Amino acid sequence: MTTDFSKNAVERPEPSRAEVKGNVPTWLQGTLLRNGPGIFSVGETSYDHWFDGMAIMHSFAFKDGEVTHRSRFLRGDTYKANMAANRIVVSEMGTMAYPDPSKNFIVKAITFLNHTVPDFTDNGASNFIKYGNDYFATSETNYIRKIDPVTLETQDKVDYLKYLPVNLASSHPHYDKDGNAYNFGTSIAEKGKTKYTLFKVPAASEKDKGKNALALKNVEVVCTVPCRSMLTPSYYHSFGMTENYFIFIEQPLKLDILRMATAYMRGVNWASCLKFCPEENTLIHLIDRKTGKEVETKYYTGAMIVYHHVNAFEDDGHVIFDVIAYKDNSLYDMFYLSKLKENPGFHDEAYSKPSYRRFALPIHSDKGIAVGEDLVKLKYTTACAVKEKEGKLKCQAEVLCEGFELPRINYDFNGKRQRFVYGNCVEESALSKQISKFDTETKEMVYWSEDNCWPSEPVFIPRPNGESEDDGVVLASVINSNPGQSCFILVLDGKTFKEVARAYVNTELHKDMHGFFIPQ
Repeated sequence: MTTDFSKNAVERPEPSRAEVKGNVPTWLQGTLLRNGPGIFSVGETSYDHWFDGMAIMHSFAFKDGEVTHRSRFLRGDTYKANMAANRIVVSEMGTMAYPDPSKNFIVKAITFLNHTVPDFTDNGASNFIKYGNDYFATSETNYIRKIDPVTLETQDKVDYLKYLPVNLASSHPHYDKDGNAYNFGTSIAEKGKTKYTLFKVPAASEKDKGKNALALKNVEVVCTVPCRSMLTPSYYHSFGMTENYFIFIEQPLKLDILRMATAYMRGVNWASCLKFCPEENTLIHLIDRKTGKEVETKYYTGAMIVYHHVNAFEDDGHVIFDVIAYKDNSLYDMFYLSKLKENPGFHDEAYSKPSYRRFALPIHSDKGIAVGEDLVKLKYTTACAVKEKEGKLKCQAEVLCEGFELPRINYDFNGKRQRFVYGNCVEESALSKQISKFDTETKEMVYWSEDNCWPSEPVFIPRPNGESEDDGVVLASVINSNPGQSCFILVLDGKTFKEVARAYVNTELHKDMHGFFIPQ
């Protein structure tokens, strides 16, 4: 059995009770939101890339052992414009939208101008972000869309550019214990400089409670990192955070701004303006949270592509951070819908599987240490950082495992040393049929899978007052392509990784991107 990833979803906005098999723990009270592409064709037109599809949001509400599901399309400006025209009129990263051939010259000229200085989409189909008391559907453009986390209704459109100069922003912020959010954005050619901006969105203050105040209004810039080349900033999807530091990876996967400006005219999509430069190094920026300045040491490693950071922590004068890394950028190409149709099982020769890599950055000064010496003094990792010349360290990672993606941890351990990671097994293909729990200490992996089932990114929910790091449950939505069977939300025991319950929903679920759990 295969599943058709280009089929348009159907929304189910009314809450509907799922049929529970097994026992959902009664302490599990809250809502899991999932987000991903859901509409791939409008009228006679279709998107070329799976990531471009218009967003559908799903919610699974857990209360007293019962589960309620609903789903809704994100009704942003992109959705409204496409639906009104009955064709795709808003361009996405992998799909360039051209005006209806019957339209007049004026419309074509306006469309052309809009693409020279691209006004990006507000189709937030990648993740959810919490700023203050509000939840937003997000992709990586300057637009995010506020949503009602209960009904999934689409609310205000928010433009980052009104509050700080970022044209692009990551869809994986970090949150501290006080509810402050931290995120990275790219400022393109702002006052003649291209830079990466780290910003903090403060938690909702007492005086704003109950008011309809946007937390982004109080945004603070923590620091900026100059881009190594003005017209080709690096692409990034996430970053790392410890108690005292932020880790930002400037990788040789770059957006060529000039080529993006001419892409429409040249009849190519914006994704073709992303270029991987394997001959270049990857720079690792370590930023001190207290001072907002980069540490003096320059860290770098060989060319790699990272979408997801796993976690980072500090130990004995080192910052250790874990990432999922690729050796090239073939992953994006695998999600063109023509590719997915060709290869529904997705065994592609071009697939380069990711590796789970651990880096160790010595923070102390390298003065008095000979060139060629490894500064990493930790016993439990083979990661090294070799001194080159004064203030420059070449880092080599330890590979903990292969073929693992969409990593999630117990977020209570974010920025601290954690042991367990939950994720999707992508050993043979970027489309996962298995989820797993990985023990970073023993390197053991335990799995969950079922025939003809495609599980989403697994999300760990800690049990209140849990006794250990893995005391909790893991939730994953599962596409079930077995005939006559429904899709379901899966509940696994965080420790044993054995199934404790599943809740069958009376609708189709779809391959999605990321999720966010809101505890009740």
